[in-house]
Amino acid sequence: MKVLVTGHKGYIGTVLTPLLTAAGHQVYGLDSDLYRRCTFGELPAEVPETIKDVRDVELDDVAGFDAVLHLAGLSNDPLGDLDPDLTYAINHRASVRLAELCKAAGVQRFVFSSSCSNYGAGGDGLLDEQGDLNPVTAYGKSKVLVEQDVAPMASADFTPVFLRNATAYGLSPRIRFDLVLNNLTAWAHCTGKVHLKSDGSAWRPLVHIEDISRAFLAVMTAPREIVHARAFNVGVPGENFRIKEIAKAVKDTVAGSELRFAEGASADARNYRVDCTLLPRVVPDFCPQWSVQKGAAELLGGYRATGVTLDEFEGPRYKRVDHIRMLIDEGVIDDRLRHIQR
Repeated sequence: MKVLVTGHKGYIGTVLTPLLTAAGHQVYGLDSDLYRRCTFGELPAEVPETIKDVRDVELDDVAGFDAVLHLAGLSNDPLGDLDPDLTYAINHRASVRLAELCKAAGVQRFVFSSSCSNYGAGGDGLLDEQGDLNPVTAYGKSKVLVEQDVAPMASADFTPVFLRNATAYGLSPRIRFDLVLNNLTAWAHCTGKVHLKSDGSAWRPLVHIEDISRAFLAVMTAPREIVHARAFNVGVPGENFRIKEIAKAVKDTVAGSELRFAEGASADARNYRVDCTLLPRVVPDFCPQWSVQKGAAELLGGYRATGVTLDEFEGPRYKRVDHIRMLIDEGVIDDRLRHIQR
């Protein structure tokens, strides 16, 4: 298949793109490359690419593709809260427009990187894809809006699929340290402390970015009738944890580390347990291969190999919201996150 990956230079995109290439697909990328200074290790082999903001995509950019895998956008809650209207402009309105362009261009399959953040304040019950959506952040709300606006576009010639990814973790050439397992493991490696900023009571489903990438590949190539206009939770069945349980897994992985809570740590409003059994049941080609314990060990090995320091992972290089603020202060981008021409 001829495939366009938006956000191919991001945290998941730099893992997904080589997986698609290895599977024999003809892969192209589209990305504004905001995080070019955030590289952690070696970038994957280059693919033909267009460096462009997703808000500026035109019909010609998507013409001729069999599938578009849409990952581009503001990637987490703190970044989304920086300017909620901007979050809706990029994550919601630009995504809906992209889907419209894809349908007009004859793209047959549109796979959207949604999120389990859609469930937000979901409580302690196990939620499947029919569960109530209660997003509590601009980021989560933007994902819900895209699903609601794109699903009605489904037709005989256009198949949207919505992947509600669990909280991601894992090594990547464009790593993020604002994700719970990545962050806790880095704290433990650099300081000997597993540093919790909440009281640890909230539930989260977790999934490795390689398994997220496998989900994209599986639904992209699955028979149309089993994925058409459907949403799927993407995670490993049974891999729901309270944050304090994730912290314990890190403590057990990083020898000699100890658990500590930040001063004033309180409960997190985002609290959800997710049933991830539908996707592997409906699309048997999706076979997740990672666990939290295995992921913590991978992260620790990567951190040791690169010699990452506390100042690096807590500083603006790898923390998305602080990196954006730094680029604005330096005059590299404006407050609408557009590159300033010089």
